[in-house]
Amino acid sequence: MRHLWIMLALIAMSAHGAIYKWVDKDGKVHYSDEPHPNAEVVQLNENTQNSVTIPAPKPLNITPVAAPTTTEQQSRYQLSITSPQQQATIRSNAGDLTVAVNVEPQLASGHHLQLFIDGVAATELQAAGIFQLHDIDRGEHQIEAKVVLQNGKVLASSSATTFFMHQAGLIQPVFPAPSVKKN
Repeated sequence: MRHLWIMLALIAMSAHGAIYKWVDKDGKVHYSDEPHPNAEVVQLNENTQNSVTIPAPKPLNITPVAAPTTTEQQSRYQLSITSPQQQATIRSNAGDLTVAVNVEPQLASGHHLQLFIDGVAATELQAAGIFQLHDIDRGEHQIEAKVVLQNGKVLASSSATTFFMHQAGLIQPVFPAPSVKKN
């Protein structure tokens, strides 16, 4: 490896001028582009000059592939959220929710379902119409299902379904309940 670096240095320096070689008092060989006492000029052979030719790239024979979806395919999906129902109240202290989506007709290859909560993607792409969600904050939310391609292009959407996540609280009364005294 050391000799490779020396050769590379020699080649680089040869482009700029003469190369000098000398041996120090400890027997170590040195190379430089500046003259040194007791140095001799190194003559480089033509075969030490490396030249690389890069062949011209070959054109690829690529046949155009038809688009996987047409406007007919994009508009043919009918999506509906079957669970939870519109305006449903879900009671879950953990914020768990199961969403069921019906897709007609069946998804084509390369088409996936994705669920959005309040306009933000809440799941990864999947082929199944059942989604398990966790840690949903309490309050009102809207969910929407979409058929999408791997690149994110939306082919179809369901109508938005509003639901309410109810989580029990530990609210204690401000005033203690009155006590009843017996006479």
